[in-house]
Amino acid sequence: MSSEAPAMRANPVREKLRAGGNAFGVMALEFFTPGLAPVLAAAGAEFVLLDMEHSGIAIDTVKAQIAYAHGAGIVPMVRVTACAYHLIAPVLDAGALGIMAPMIETREQAQSLVAACRYRPEGRRGLGFGVSHDRYTGGAARPKMQAANEAILTIALIESARGVENAEAILATPGLDLAWLGHYDLSDSLGCAEQFNDPRYLAAEQRLLTAAAAAGKPLGWLVPTGEAARLALRRGFRCICIGHEVAVLRDALAQEFANARNVGPATP
Repeated sequence: MSSEAPAMRANPVREKLRAGGNAFGVMALEFFTPGLAPVLAAAGAEFVLLDMEHSGIAIDTVKAQIAYAHGAGIVPMVRVTACAYHLIAPVLDAGALGIMAPMIETREQAQSLVAACRYRPEGRRGLGFGVSHDRYTGGAARPKMQAANEAILTIALIESARGVENAEAILATPGLDLAWLGHYDLSDSLGCAEQFNDPRYLAAEQRLLTAAAAAGKPLGWLVPTGEAARLALRRGFRCICIGHEVAVLRDALAQEFANARNVGPATP
């Protein structure tokens, strides 16, 4: 039996979510070093979500981080800057196993996301082989296409009032794996920026949860702590980012510096 790795990588996060399980990871916006993915893996993350929308990073950085994630044994996923084929295709060929597209507001946009991420007949992804996503191997294209269609996780980021109004149609899109709640932009779109107890926001959030449950699709969210993640799981969210790496480091250090400076009165 050959000891060589298969050309196409599987996606245990997609498999776990499709089987009804939960998955946990971290979003990354800043610290794109060779050690990021191994550190996240050592902490227990199942995936890293590399953010291109707010970080300013380009494809070279993303490609390197994807390789580090594969080496560390966690699933690399990428939030692209917009739902456009020319922005998604290079990231997939770089080896990403998940694509999050922001500001998905209609079923047609969700269909475009799926089409960009799947080879025919499920989509229209362009054929490029012997590159990073198939480990630079040769061989027949068709088995690679089928394996890739089974591996790529498609994520619609719903973060506007219009997106919520169309949530049921978006979530019913064939080939869409996961919807994600973008809570800051959603609250802003509703006219209650950062007011997450506002009835307008709470109603929109509940509509997303209900639509996801009705469609049998998981819903994702970014939360600040493990305790918040537990509460989110109880409410129906199943794919969770516990912070982004900047906030995790900042908040942990802020707490420790506060502890260090709280020395109290000197002991007599």
